[in-house]
Formats: sequence, C-alpha cells, structure tokens
Amino acid sequence: MSAVPLFVGIDVANAQLDVALRPTGERWAVANEDTSIAALVVRLQAMHPTLMVLEATGGYQRAVVAALAAAGLPVAVVNPRHARDVAKATGPLATTDALDARALAHVAEAVRPTPRPLPDAQADELGALLARRRPLVARRTAAQNRLGSVPARLQADIQAHLAWLNTRLAALDDDLDTTWRASPVWREREELLRSVPGIGPVWARTLLLDLPELGTLSRQRLAALVGVAPLHRDRGTFRGSRTIWSGRAAVRATLSMSALVAVRYHPVLNTFYEHLRAAGKPAKVALTACMRKLWTILNAMVKRHTPWQPQEVLGA
Repeated sequence: MSAVPLFVGIDVANAQLDVALRPTGERWAVANEDTSIAALVVRLQAMHPTLMVLEATGGYQRAVVAALAAAGLPVAVVNPRHARDVAKATGPLATTDALDARALAHVAEAVRPTPRPLPDAQADELGALLARRRPLVARRTAAQNRLGSVPARLQADIQAHLAWLNTRLAALDDDLDTTWRASPVWREREELLRSVPGIGPVWARTLLLDLPELGTLSRQRLAALVGVAPLHRDRGTFRGSRTIWSGRAAVRATLSMSALVAVRYHPVLNTFYEHLRAAGKPAKVALTACMRKLWTILNAMVKRHTPWQPQEVLGA
C-alpha cells in the first residue's frame, strides 16, 4: 500500500514561518532564522513531502527556499495573488499567517506547481543589482518630469537630486557590467541576444535573469509567462477583443521598449509591423504582435545557440 501524498504550505514573514500540512491538517510555526530553518528542514525531510509551496515575499523566503532545495526537497515559489485566489475560491475571506499557510498547502495539493531550479549565487547577485537599478531609473524619470513644472526655488534641489541619481546609476551600471563581464557564460549569452537589432544590454540582461525559461519552453508558454499572450474574452454568443494581462511585468515593460526600437531597425519586425498597420490593425495591437514575434526569434536563437542571421531569417 503506497503512502498518502503529503503537501506542505509555508507562509513566510520577517520573523516567523507558519507551516501547514495537507491532508493531515497539522500546523506549527518556527522563527525565521538559520537555526530554526535548519531544524525545520530536518523535520520535513523525515516526512518525505510530495511538494512544498511558498509565496514570493520580497526576499524573505530566500533563506528557507535555499535550505529546502539544498536538502533535495521539492519546493515551489508561487505568486501571492495566485495563492490568495485559490483561498477565496474555497471560501475563507479572512487572512492570517496560519490561514495563508493552509491556503498554500491547498495550492500544493490542488494546483501542484512545478518546482523550478534556484538561481546560482552569481545569478542571484546579478538579479539583485538589476532590481536595485529599476527604482533608481524610475525616480530619475519622475524627477525629470517634475523639473519643468516646479517653482524656480525648487529646481536647484531637484537638479541636485538628479545629479545624485545619475552618479548612483553610473556606479551601479559599472558594478553590474564588471560582475557580468567576469563570467564567460553570462557574457556569451548576452552577446547572443544583442546580435538581434533592437536588443540592448539592459533588455538582454533583464531577459536572461528574469526569464531563465527562455530556450526551454514553447513560444506560446513564454508569451503567457511574460503576459503578452492574447487572452480570450468569449462568453456565450459574446465575442470580445483579445487582451493581454498579468505575467512578469519587468520583462514585459522592457520588451515593449525593445519592440518600439525593433520595429524601426529590425528588418523582419519592421516588415511585419507595416503589414499589420496596412491591414488596419491599431498601432498598439501591431506592436504587441511584434513583441510575440520577437519572442519566437529569441526563443529559437537561445534553443539552438545560434546568433542573429538576417539572411536566413529573411529567406525563411
């Protein structure tokens, strides 16, 4: 007689980890620190769980996920919105750490998300540098937009803030570039993607760090991951227009800017974009279609480890 599958949900907070099991209903809590995490790993190893699920909580989950994965336990990190939607669908509207842990255990049992390999130490460091760069760029853009509309007495203060932001961004870019160039593997991957017209260093690095599945999945699944897949809105006799939604926002935002450049300088995408516009498609619809076509090209390049070859693509 086979053992009953055991599913574990772990709700992560800054100070505490709440653990819930299904189908036994057992629950307990431990401190979110190294000694308690090590004891938790030993306890869970003895139970031989089928799957463990945690939420992405802004980095608080990294230590426990790394410890569980290093011990060979099957662990998956899910989007908090997905876990909360499952909880709402089953009835509970309240939210506490204990209830959230039970909801995550339910996600593990009902949805069974696929465990993904953890990034290595260098990829984790590069990802942290890239994540730090994004809010600095956003603050610089906001300051530049305000500069022309504020009273004169505030302009000097905003300009000083802009100078500081530019200095920090330059130092961060140097650090990111040095760390990236120190690895032949990452450097080779970046050069492969940057061989495509319209793909710059920021986009190539965002793609490699935030979408490691590139080259391993179909173009349809990648489009869904990023959030550029056309989603149906059909009910009964109603036929709504297709929309894009959800996905990895950082990748999608960078992709949209790269597509804007690519439709001007990329020979394949330029022809494709002009054909869609001539057929009466709105500019945003045509641009989104070009984003998906760009995914197809990049996915094939990474899968085959082949750089951009315009003659072969144009003749295809």
